Amino acid sequence: MRTGTRARGGLLVAGTTSDAGKSTVTAGLCRWLARRGVKVAPFKAQNMSNNSMVCADGAEIGRAQWLQAVAAGAEPESAMNPVLLKPGGDRRSHVVLRGRPWGELTAGEWTTGRAALAEAAHAALTELRERFDIVLCEGAGSPAEVNLRDGDYVNMGLARRAGLPVVVVGDIDRGGVLAAMAGTLALLDAEDQALVAGFLVNKFRGDPELLRPGLDTLHALTGRPVLGVLPWLPGAWLDSEDALAIAGWAGREERPGGTLRVAAVRLPRVSNATDLDPLAAEPGVSVTFTADPDTVAAADLVVLPGSRSTVRDLAWLRRHGIAAAIAERAAAGRPVLGVCGGYQMLAGTIHDDVESGDGTVTGLGRLPTAVRFRREKTLGRPSGTWRGHPVTGYEIHHGVAEATGTAEPFLDGYRRGAVWGTMWHGVFENDDFRRAWLTEVAGQAGVAWRPAGGPGFGTLREAMLDRLADAIEQHVDTAALLDLIDRGAPPDLPAVRLTTAGNNPARPGVGRDERTATGHDRATTAEHRPSASEEGAQAGGVRPKG
Repeated sequence: MRTGTRARGGLLVAGTTSDAGKSTVTAGLCRWLARRGVKVAPFKAQNMSNNSMVCADGAEIGRAQWLQAVAAGAEPESAMNPVLLKPGGDRRSHVVLRGRPWGELTAGEWTTGRAALAEAAHAALTELRERFDIVLCEGAGSPAEVNLRDGDYVNMGLARRAGLPVVVVGDIDRGGVLAAMAGTLALLDAEDQALVAGFLVNKFRGDPELLRPGLDTLHALTGRPVLGVLPWLPGAWLDSEDALAIAGWAGREERPGGTLRVAAVRLPRVSNATDLDPLAAEPGVSVTFTADPDTVAAADLVVLPGSRSTVRDLAWLRRHGIAAAIAERAAAGRPVLGVCGGYQMLAGTIHDDVESGDGTVTGLGRLPTAVRFRREKTLGRPSGTWRGHPVTGYEIHHGVAEATGTAEPFLDGYRRGAVWGTMWHGVFENDDFRRAWLTEVAGQAGVAWRPAGGPGFGTLREAMLDRLADAIEQHVDTAALLDLIDRGAPPDLPAVRLTTAGNNPARPGVGRDERTATGHDRATTAEHRPSASEEGAQAGGVRPKG
């Protein structure tokens, strides 16, 4: 790796779309490099997510970057995700800067309001590169969102400023991946294209040889190699950035007479839905995210998860009949759990002049508490016990619940009958606590569920990260990837142009008959010479593992 005063190694992992696999690939690369003894850190300049985590120093960062730091064996810190946007609606986001509340931005303020955020992000990357051998940067959305290119500091704007080579990841399971990769490159201007050095195909099922002709064509058209084809990895999950992954959850294997059916309410502004991952990973527990009151009524356990806007989501519960279903469950002694915002909804009253500005509203009245929102955000990593089981978690909230009556303490919250509430996120990652609590809840629900034992959630997470690293090692040209990280993008990568018939803005007067049918100039193709990183490529297709 580079030494001395030269900039240390780095790479930007971009994607053809959101959820193409950027986070997964970055996590796998972090673990693979860490296993080689490299001091590596993840970085995402700006993350838009309501799934976050609290670091040891109290800083709040995106959950995906926290997991990537775990994969890298590095202590998670605010520099790894300097800007975190937490959407509170379609046109407004709460901004967390270097782990602390910074303010809010509306859609109309975005163009002018992000200059300070951009500088903070660039400074954070510089700081990490001074302390780590390699920094693996994850882009956001797609770099081909050219409407956002001015002022961009997450994708190509970051790569240009920091001189980072770029690898573009595409999800073949979605279909159209070759067109998406070629189109992503072609929409960029020439200076941005000069940093895009290769592609990675994600989630491939089947015989790679059937894919090879397409990869050969992609290489011939773009002058960039496909550095690897990562297989579909069943059971591989990540702490997601957004709600897209929730829809992909599948219930665990059912056990006749002993399956515990969990319905998690799909709130419009759901946050920290990753709290449900350990339940979904537990044998004999089936987790479904739903907005259907009948599903809520029929489940053995209902979970009200966190919310970025408690009062607004509470109103949504009432409009959709879910509040009534919860009231019927509570009256019948059937289990309901509220976590953070969900716990606040179960209170008698909620006074909120911070998130919604709606003042005092009536809660669901299922727990003897009153909630008042404070402008100061509580960020912490609390610990406690329940039934003798140690429990650790993390908390991120403005609302503070106070008792107004008698109820059994439950962690930092309360339990009354079959209704439970806590502000703490992440508590179900504690294996003994999770299994003991589920056993009690199953008894309340009249379900003959019992823990099956097996590996704990942390063990499953570590095994999953190792599987991702194994896939990188086995299916990616790692020698070429390391060369990119160390040396940067080759200097002779060709530009690819999208043109219209009879009109080439880059070369006026060049007619249709002088261009290839692929939409870029014959001159571009003729002038393309193999770069140093392309030497030894197998017929322009999948490069051999290094």
